[in-house]
Amino acid sequence: MSMSKWIRAAALCSALVVSSLVGASTSTGVAPTFSLPSRAGDNVSLEQLKGKVVMLNFWASWCGPCRTEMPLLEKMHKRYSSLGFTMVGVNVEANTADAERWLQDTPVSFPVLFDRESKVSKLYDVNAMPSTVFIDRKGNIRYLHRGYKPGDEGEYLNQIRALLKE
Repeated sequence: MSMSKWIRAAALCSALVVSSLVGASTSTGVAPTFSLPSRAGDNVSLEQLKGKVVMLNFWASWCGPCRTEMPLLEKMHKRYSSLGFTMVGVNVEANTADAERWLQDTPVSFPVLFDRESKVSKLYDVNAMPSTVFIDRKGNIRYLHRGYKPGDEGEYLNQIRALLKE
């Protein structure tokens, strides 16, 4: 790992530790719109997903908690996608080669978008890895999670179910 990647990883891990003390928060307001290239080769915009409950998960291949969380997110996507839920992974790395390699070993069926220039990460004030944003069917941000620790998926599931019932 290069020195700059190590410094970046250390800084984000520090933010993760601090943010894990904060946990999830309830947020209000309209989710900022965006369009990003997807792993499939097309562009995906948040506008295309309006009317669905959307879970945006900002992640990086070098992030240990992201690696732990990803298979759990895949299970949630498979379980609830037929009910109007969609999981969207947003990779934050400038060079997507590491993410592509990691996804070959840990495949997912949900869309993975690439935020190479961190424009969307800045719109959503992402300052910890992973960061997860729940958006309701009307396009409003409802919940924000900074960081991940085992067991957080229970809270994710409760929030998905609650938003799907609305």
